[in-house]
Amino acid sequence: MTTRKSKGKMSSVEELVAGERELMKSLLKEALQEVLESEMSECLGAEPSERSEQRRGYRAGYYSRSLVTRVGKLELRVPRDRAGKFSTALFERYARSEKALVGALAEMYVQGVSTRKVKAITEELCGHGFSASSISQINKSLDATLAKFAGRRLSEPYPYLILDARYEKVREAGIIESRAVLVAIGINWEGQRQILGVELANRESHTSWKDFLTGLKARGLHGVEFVVSDDHAGLKKAIRETLTEAAWQRCYVHFLRNALDYLPRKADDDCLQELRWIYDRRDIQEAQRDLTGWIGKWQGKYPKLVNWVEENIGETLTFYRLPRAHHKHLKSTNMLERLNEEIKRRTRVVRIFPNESSCLRLIRALCVETHETWLEDNRYLNMALLAEHKKEQMRLAA
Repeated sequence: MTTRKSKGKMSSVEELVAGERELMKSLLKEALQEVLESEMSECLGAEPSERSEQRRGYRAGYYSRSLVTRVGKLELRVPRDRAGKFSTALFERYARSEKALVGALAEMYVQGVSTRKVKAITEELCGHGFSASSISQINKSLDATLAKFAGRRLSEPYPYLILDARYEKVREAGIIESRAVLVAIGINWEGQRQILGVELANRESHTSWKDFLTGLKARGLHGVEFVVSDDHAGLKKAIRETLTEAAWQRCYVHFLRNALDYLPRKADDDCLQELRWIYDRRDIQEAQRDLTGWIGKWQGKYPKLVNWVEENIGETLTFYRLPRAHHKHLKSTNMLERLNEEIKRRTRVVRIFPNESSCLRLIRALCVETHETWLEDNRYLNMALLAEHKKEQMRLAA
């Protein structure tokens, strides 16, 4: 019984609100129509049918124009004059509000609100629902800004460069395929992180990575001294061919994951934990001493793992040539992995992109937002330490 009464009350409230919305809509339409008529009279210097020496023209009927407001969509009759001089400021004011709404819709899209939810929000706020196609069209308004970001000139040197890729599902010609999203982060001599490039490729290959890096260099990328990435063969080769002066650091986190392939599944001792500790040593001498001890301890039990580590671990220790304060930031691709996690959080909502353009649009929009946040933050690294470290290394070499 109580439930039926509650439902009845709720229904009455909804009817009342709906009725008031229609009343407000009618009143607002009438008020705005009066504004238009007043503006025309002021423009012509006379009211309709008024005889006046100050008259500057004559009316010439009306044309219809829609206006979306908070209480719904209004159909207004806009007056015209014979000379075509009349211009109302009414729609210009509302255009500014509409521009703000469009900006908000695009921002909701970037922040992870689904198209269906955006439609519901706009219906609730202004009594007018944007269709899914309209919202998609609004999101395309981002393209000019994103293209400018993607093609901007890289005028300053970036001594540190971090590279990585992730995959997204895209529908092309009715077939769902994976596309590689290639991302580059640079750190300049001010110690600021910046997203330098975001591109799609059919797959993560030597050719795609070389094209990506060549594109960055064409935009002005220079001064790269240290590159961090995983052990992808195509990427390694592309780095050697395009960034010939840079030292390469293999991500130690990926290296430790790869090490699992050389251990028995039931291995439950401290072998890998002790290997990980090597990357916390103060300098390369300490790391090499610990590595020697680790090899001696585990050679008998896990010869396959130890032999693989001996052959490959040198690629993961390049970071020891940097200032100690930079080690934790540049011995892995974790900085870029965190960005990829944020991208994944948003793209999980979409699941499958209808085309490559929509995929690239969303990911670049997220990257622009992150890029701007990084620029507003304080410096990420103290690059004066790198300059001092290089001078010291040159002095010792002499």
